[in-house]
Amino acid sequence: MDPHADVSPQAENGLVLTKCGVAVAAGLAFAWLGCLVAMSIPHLWMLDVQGRPIFTDFLEVWVAGRSALHGAAAAAYDPVLHHAAQVEAAGHALKGFLWWHYPPLFLFVAAPLALMPYAAAFLAWDLVTLAGFAAAIAAIARTRIAALIACGIPAVFVNAVVGQNGCLTAILIGGALLSLEARPILAGLFIGLLTYKPQMGLLFPLVLVATGRWRAFFSACAVTLLAIALPSLIFGVDTVRAFLHFLPRASDSLLTHGAAGLNKLQTIYSLARFLGWSYLPASLLQGAVTLAVAVAVVRLWRSNVTFAVKAAGLAAAVFAATPYLYMYDFPILAVPLAFLYRDRAFDRVELAGIALANLSLLVFACGVVAVPIGPLAVGFVGGLIVRRAMQQSQAAANNALVMQAA
Repeated sequence: MDPHADVSPQAENGLVLTKCGVAVAAGLAFAWLGCLVAMSIPHLWMLDVQGRPIFTDFLEVWVAGRSALHGAAAAAYDPVLHHAAQVEAAGHALKGFLWWHYPPLFLFVAAPLALMPYAAAFLAWDLVTLAGFAAAIAAIARTRIAALIACGIPAVFVNAVVGQNGCLTAILIGGALLSLEARPILAGLFIGLLTYKPQMGLLFPLVLVATGRWRAFFSACAVTLLAIALPSLIFGVDTVRAFLHFLPRASDSLLTHGAAGLNKLQTIYSLARFLGWSYLPASLLQGAVTLAVAVAVVRLWRSNVTFAVKAAGLAAAVFAATPYLYMYDFPILAVPLAFLYRDRAFDRVELAGIALANLSLLVFACGVVAVPIGPLAVGFVGGLIVRRAMQQSQAAANNALVMQAA
């Protein structure tokens, strides 16, 4: 008997499309690896031709870690001292400045990395976080092939080139949502650790309280308190004090004045500023979007849709709830997509939406456009989640009518 004899033409088409999507994603994943190798040969990645660190984001992590190891962790929050340390590490004058604006909790990552030579630390950081990211996405989607597909996201390449933490953030968000039902205390641990990048976890406490998930909530609170207390004990109270003093200055520079380039920020706020809006109207717009998304997420989590769709909605909403987001944060976009696949395989419309979202990221990463295009990519994924939720709600309503008729 032909095993495919009972497969409909629609299902066969969907299978073909899925295989094509996998092939494209796998091709991109290996293309990014090839690009990294190609960049390293002429010394365009990690180290220059003289073996000195190239001026890129990972430099600030390594330098902050060195400051912590030398008992001067608070110096990472002093722009003058931190810049001088970057110049010393690079071995030459630097035109720009890399801000260290992470809470002291992240020094527990930076300090061990600073024990290694720069290139070894950079490579270890990229490999470990990428491996964890791939494993998390595969666990969520319940298929190993998802690990390879996730690595094809253009933002994963961007993250690897600059040595950023987008994959780590995706691990924490994915781990929290994956653990929430069966292991709420573990989920709280992941959420508490997400305070290393607090703007990415704004909606989690709201959802936990709104749905009465108190074990996860109190676990997250306990871990958050430890995340404040432990750095004070290990790195000194002055480090925490320096961080709190530094925050308004960083916000004023990066958000109000756009020191790093408003086109590099990938939020509704940055898009409004890029289009000519002043700080206050753009902030009000971002606030309105954040409020609307928060309400929508709470309604989603109180609805009768599957947990996987709820998780996808919260993971995607993270992007809309903050004014501060860069392209290297977009590996997180694999988390809602993995949860959608966990719910059921993608159909033709969803594959098209995923392709458009990644194409949006690709054209920005390749420098084709300089407009903050992140909201467009998030919009495509958000639309797929809304569509899936509406389909499930409609199916539930139809089933209720059938039951009443019976």
